[in-house]
Amino acid sequence: MSNTELESYAIKNGRVTRDLRLGDDVWRSEIDNLADDGAGGHAAWWQSFLRGAQIRSEGSSDLPPIRTVDAFCGCGGLTLGAAQAILAAGRKFEAVAAIDVDEGGLQVHRANFGTKHILHTSASSLVDFHVSGIASDARFAYEPEIIDEALVGEVGKIDLFLAGPPCQGHSNLNNRTRREDPRNLLYLTAVALAIGLKARMVVIENVPDVVNDKSGVVVSAKALLKACGYKFIDSGVLAANDMGWAQTRKRYFLIAAKVAPRKHSLTLNAVSAGLKRDALNLGWAIGDLMREKAADSSTSVMDTVPALSEENRSRISWLFANDKHELPNHERPDCHKDGHSYPSVYGRMFWEKPAQTITTGFLTPGRGRYIHPLQPRVITPHEAARIQAFPDSFRFVVNGHDPARAAISKWIGDAVPPVLGYAAMLPLLALENTSQRTWIG
Repeated sequence: MSNTELESYAIKNGRVTRDLRLGDDVWRSEIDNLADDGAGGHAAWWQSFLRGAQIRSEGSSDLPPIRTVDAFCGCGGLTLGAAQAILAAGRKFEAVAAIDVDEGGLQVHRANFGTKHILHTSASSLVDFHVSGIASDARFAYEPEIIDEALVGEVGKIDLFLAGPPCQGHSNLNNRTRREDPRNLLYLTAVALAIGLKARMVVIENVPDVVNDKSGVVVSAKALLKACGYKFIDSGVLAANDMGWAQTRKRYFLIAAKVAPRKHSLTLNAVSAGLKRDALNLGWAIGDLMREKAADSSTSVMDTVPALSEENRSRISWLFANDKHELPNHERPDCHKDGHSYPSVYGRMFWEKPAQTITTGFLTPGRGRYIHPLQPRVITPHEAARIQAFPDSFRFVVNGHDPARAAISKWIGDAVPPVLGYAAMLPLLALENTSQRTWIG
């Protein structure tokens, strides 16, 4: 492991081991090797993870579990990434609360993390706060106060606050006046919740364009955190494909901790450099599912796709008959001909390249490049979940049953890939007092 590398991998005796270096501490974990023959260490680790292998930590600290609250949680992609980082650093994890207006997403969160408090409500209804000033002059007029009965009992007991406030107001997709969208202010609601809970660490994620919000929510958020005693504050964009993942997806992270930074503290930029690898390809992520599908006639909502219109079947047939990945103008509907903004719509994916960003529209050819590269259909929810870094062990179930396709496509498409949440947590975990170290000789 070089001075800048954060991870190293080895394969031996049917297992893959990972050494994670955080400051002077090196933590080792292992996973059963379920990867394709010939896959290297990093590829073998994450392919085994996707296929459902369980990660085990060889050494762990005697510190108590890291207790988390996840706001705007969806199905829990950010929680999953944070949990993976926490376990990799030798700590235990406890999901204390999940907050969202999507009741089904909350049920999925609880099914996977055993979440103690499920709060089916707007995050704004849980905290009383008022912000005076904007940008670097922003301050809370009074200390934010938690007003929900369940959360009041957790004030001062939360180690990590996670949030992914709605990003539609910041996204460039069909964006005209969205940078003035009132939903953007939910970013500050997330900050108020974290401070009201007295959380020791904070992770807030959004699309990269959040920094262009006209009300300056990111600058305001940093000013509020600093004024309320957070000594370590960092931010930056993490790109999944730059860290070896099989999807070109970027997210902006704002992280903070009450612990004062040390000399040479790990930053998000250093994490990006320390985890830098060539991107894996789509075939790596979903190739085994084709083999399984050939042997299994599953009718699960995760492994089937909706019926397509005759026009879309014709468009897909043209791509395969002509061995093309881009649909020409004469095959497109009028709204997607010359001058349209999104040339990838009705596109066929590339087996040997990373997938494009997965959105909630992956079940519809006209919403992006979501046509399977080898079969004349769109990708399944199972395949989309793999691309988003959800393992097969993650249960997209509501009260023990399959939910509707519309719900699943929303949860998967809206989620922050757990690999990004994992990376964003590493600077915060490096600041933690890991008194019990595993030394790797």
